[in-house]
Amino acid sequence: MTKNEIIAKTDVLIVGAGPTGLLLANLLGSMGVETIVIERNEGTVQEPRAVSIDDESMRALQAAGLSSKVEKIVTRGYGSIYKGPSGQVFSEVKPSSKEFGFDKRNAFQQPRLESLLLNGLKRFESVKFFFKTTLVSFKDNSETVISSVKPLEGDEYKIESRYMVACDGGQSTTRKALGIKMLGTTFEEPWLIVDLKTTKNSCFHTEVLCDPSRSCITLPGPYGVRRYEFKLRKGEDPERIVKESNVRKLLRSVGGDGNEEIQRVRVYTFHARLAEFWRKKRTFLAGDAAHLTPPFAGQGMNSGLRDAHNLAWKLSEALQSSDVSDSFLDSYETERKPHAAAMINLALRMGQIMMPSSRIQGALIRGGFRVLGLYPPAKDYFSQMRYKPKPRFKDGLVWHSIDTENIVGQMFPQPVVEGVDRERILLDKILKDNLTIIVFSESPEKNISAKMVEKVLQENVKVIGLTPEWMNPKSTYFPIFRDCERVFSKKPFKKLMNRTFLLRRDRYVAASKTFEKTDDLIPIMQALMAKA
Repeated sequence: MTKNEIIAKTDVLIVGAGPTGLLLANLLGSMGVETIVIERNEGTVQEPRAVSIDDESMRALQAAGLSSKVEKIVTRGYGSIYKGPSGQVFSEVKPSSKEFGFDKRNAFQQPRLESLLLNGLKRFESVKFFFKTTLVSFKDNSETVISSVKPLEGDEYKIESRYMVACDGGQSTTRKALGIKMLGTTFEEPWLIVDLKTTKNSCFHTEVLCDPSRSCITLPGPYGVRRYEFKLRKGEDPERIVKESNVRKLLRSVGGDGNEEIQRVRVYTFHARLAEFWRKKRTFLAGDAAHLTPPFAGQGMNSGLRDAHNLAWKLSEALQSSDVSDSFLDSYETERKPHAAAMINLALRMGQIMMPSSRIQGALIRGGFRVLGLYPPAKDYFSQMRYKPKPRFKDGLVWHSIDTENIVGQMFPQPVVEGVDRERILLDKILKDNLTIIVFSESPEKNISAKMVEKVLQENVKVIGLTPEWMNPKSTYFPIFRDCERVFSKKPFKKLMNRTFLLRRDRYVAASKTFEKTDDLIPIMQALMAKA
C-alpha cells in the first residue's frame, strides 16, 4: 500500500465520531448509504460533556431507530427553577406538552449516548468506522473528494467519497483547511464545571441561582449524577479554583454536596460563533464545526443533531441522482444556519437572566418575571418553553403559500395515533422513511380523490389520513388514523383542520394546501423528488 493508493471508496466520509457524526452515520446507514466514519481519538468520549437532549433531537434519534433505547438512559421531562440570591423562586420552566412525541427536556450522559450511537452503527453493513485515524488532507476533484487519512498505527492511505461531512468539533481542522472563518465572539467569562458521581440534591429539576455575586447552575442527571456550574469572579485564577478544596467549598456554599464523589472538574469559556459558510463544493460542516453555542440553553449538541437530521436525507437523495442541483444541497445551510443563530441568541439571552451584572439588574429581572407570572398566557409562555425558537424555514426546500394558516417550513407534530386495529403508536412509526401526504379533516377520504392517491402511490409517496380525536379511524383507499392525544385540537395546531400537507423525509412540511388546491401538491412533490 502506498500513500497515493485509494484503498476505500464510499458515498459519504464523516470526519469525527461525536454525537453529530455518529447520528449522521446511523441515519445514512438506515437509508442504505455507504458510509465511512473516521475519528482521531481511540474511542467515544468517556467524560461528561453535554447533559440535555430535547424533543427535536429525540425525534431525529427516532428516525435512526434508536429513540426507544435512548429513552432508557435518560431522565425524562425535567424543568428549571430560577431563584434569586436569597433562594426565593421567581420563575419556573416545567414543560408538559409533547407535540413532537417526546419530552422537551431530558437529562443524559454523553458517554452513554455516544456508546449507544456507536453500537447502533453495527446494524448496518454499509457503515464502517475507524478510530485512531486522522484526516491528513483532502482534495475536491468536482466528482468526488479524495481524502488522505493516517491511522495511529499504520500507513497513510486514501479514501474516495462522493461527499464529505466535517463533524470534527469547534477546532475543526477540516473547516480550517477549507479556509472557512468562524464569526462571532468568545466571552471572557469562565465557568467552573463540576460533575459529581453522587449527590444529596434530590431536586428533579435544574436549579439556577441568579446571584450577581456568583451565579450557579445545578443540573440533574440519570443514574444519580449531578452537575454544578459556577461563574468565576473577575480576577479568580482558573488553576487555583479547580483545586479540590476550593471546589468543595463552592459546593458547600450552595447545598449539601460538598463531600460527594467528584468525577470531573474543568474551567470552561463559552463561545457564540457561526461558520461563515457550511458547504464548499462536496464538503459540508456540521455540529460544532459549523456553530458554537453558549451552554445556557442546553442547545449546543441538539443543534448538531438537527444538522444531522437535515443533511442525511438530502445526501441520500443526492446520491440517487446524477444531476442534483446546487440549490438542493445548499438548502442544508439555508435552512439550518438561521435556526442555529437563533439558538445562540436564545442562549445569550438566558445567560443575561442567569448572570445579572448587579443587584439592581437582578431585582429588575426578578420583578419582571413576577409581574408576567400574574398574566396566565405569559406565565404559560415561559413554563411551557414556548420562548424556544422552533425551526421555521423561510427558504430552502419549502413552498410557502399566500395564506398564513399553515406550518410550511416547520416540523410536523407527532401525536400518538390510533388505527382501525386500535393499536396506538407514534405517528412517525407509520410514516417510515418516505415523502408523505397527510390529509387532516373529519373525513379525509372526502377530501382527496382515489385518482390522486393512486398517482401519488405510484411515485412511492405515502398517503395517510388524520382525524381529530372525536372521529373514528377507518381504512378506505388509504389508511386513516385518529389523533388520540388531541394534539391537533389545541393551539397552535387546531387551525390546521381541513388542509393537506406534504411532508419531507425529515418530517418538515414542504408544502400545505387547502382541499380545493390539493392537486397543486403534485408538481411540488415532483420538484422535490427531482432534486431541482
